[in-house]
Amino acid sequence: MEKRIYVIGHRNPDTDSVVSAAAYANLKQIQGLTHCRAARAGKLSPQTEYIFNRFGVPVPEYLPDLIPKAGYYISVPPVTVNGGLSLWEALERMQKEGLRVLPIVDGNGVYQSMLHYKLFAQYIIANINPHQKSAFPVSIDHLVSTLRARPITLFNPEELRKSPLVMAASSSEYFKTHLGDRQNKDALVILGDRFDLQEFCLRQKVRALILTNGHTPAPELRALAEKNQVSVISSPYDTSSTAMLIIYSSPVGAMGDSSVPLVRWSDPVKKIRPILSRMPSRCLPVGDEEEKVVGVIFEGDLIEEPNIEVIMVDHNELSQAVEGIEHYKILEVIDHHRLGNLSTRYPITFINKVVGATCTIIANLYREQGVLPDKNMAALLLCGILADTLGLQSVTTTGADREEAERLSSIAGLDLLALAGDLQNVANQANTGPAEELISLDRKEYSEQGTAFSVSQIETDTVDYLITRREEIAAALGNYQSARGQLFSALLVTDVTTLDSLLFVAGSKAFTAQLNFPKVDSNIYRLKGVVSRKKQLIPLLSELVEKTLD
Repeated sequence: MEKRIYVIGHRNPDTDSVVSAAAYANLKQIQGLTHCRAARAGKLSPQTEYIFNRFGVPVPEYLPDLIPKAGYYISVPPVTVNGGLSLWEALERMQKEGLRVLPIVDGNGVYQSMLHYKLFAQYIIANINPHQKSAFPVSIDHLVSTLRARPITLFNPEELRKSPLVMAASSSEYFKTHLGDRQNKDALVILGDRFDLQEFCLRQKVRALILTNGHTPAPELRALAEKNQVSVISSPYDTSSTAMLIIYSSPVGAMGDSSVPLVRWSDPVKKIRPILSRMPSRCLPVGDEEEKVVGVIFEGDLIEEPNIEVIMVDHNELSQAVEGIEHYKILEVIDHHRLGNLSTRYPITFINKVVGATCTIIANLYREQGVLPDKNMAALLLCGILADTLGLQSVTTTGADREEAERLSSIAGLDLLALAGDLQNVANQANTGPAEELISLDRKEYSEQGTAFSVSQIETDTVDYLITRREEIAAALGNYQSARGQLFSALLVTDVTTLDSLLFVAGSKAFTAQLNFPKVDSNIYRLKGVVSRKKQLIPLLSELVEKTLD
């Protein structure tokens, strides 16, 4: 595949994460990085889906993971040959292209087998063995093509069948006896201007008469060939060269190595590595879902850098990143959260600002680099800012957020208050979904002193309704916490009308005993004035985790 740079946010992405990826990839493309693509590491929330549909912007590509796959290590477009091509022409192609192997495909491009030099050597040894009489599959058309021969008479030229090769190099009497021991109807006879033997072969009704050095039959012999339906072709080469080339005239499809399996583009490297080690040429053809060849992967390719690079937006912790990201070069990080444990082997661009939304940073980068976003992209960025700042009401909102929101609303021609209301109405729809889906929205994973926990967040103006679903939510949180072996799992429900929150928690007794917030119900706590997970809640929870572990 071609080289790609994925711009991607965190797992279980919120609106700010997905919009940041889309907007920054768009900026990179405008600047000439056409292979830069927006991606997302999870399902879209109803709010995010609404935004992309409303403004007609393509949704970023879904990447369930970035675990190394076969397709990430192939870059050169594949060279393949149709199975009907002669072995000689296939070998010419390999020599011209400098190839070690050549995938063989059918008329639809579907993989059939592999041509490699070990197989070729075995074929040649088998067919030039002086101790045994061998026959090989060939058509008259293949002979004409390989020998660059001139056809005189042709009968069933496309028929492929096994034929022995006979050379008229001895005396006439010996040759006639020798030919009589063969299956004449299948024999391919090579001879020059020996007219008596030409006539004999034609009367014996051999499959084909191959005349060397450009010789052609006399008119009466041509008529005999027509009568007995014997194909006659004239080779421009001498006898030895003609005989050698005929060995290479079999269709390559008849001798490909079908034991070399096709692997899929999406197959993990860990799956194909042991298969690679067993292959004769230490390589495997790579195909798409229709089994059409898209490339060839060699064992040595796996020590090279894959054709994937990454730009992280709206997060900087590997625990929140798409699975497998550690295998790739991270080019940039653009974020507004706390610093995590990310480390790289090389310098990177790292932008982290204390603002309410990553979209604010992206919008500012457009301005710094002299690029004016179009109306739809400006609308998208504006939605990202409003969604992550509770309509500019969150305590995390800064002057920079307000400034960029005003500028973007002017470009997009949108009313800030009306748009914020639309976004909240759509966000409320998520409240009616299954509890498992509810707690997966904007869920982030954290780690303190090697202990894992997770906190999801939703914003709503129907908090009372969610309290009625407390048992469902508690069960979903408990199942997730238990399955992941976490200290606790929590859901922060922020009331956009009062700018307060409720915290639903399921966790170990040692941790819940540390919670001293006002209790609303079993495992539900009221957090007065708390609306920001990153700025207000996580620092509190981190302290409680430390106390629990002490």
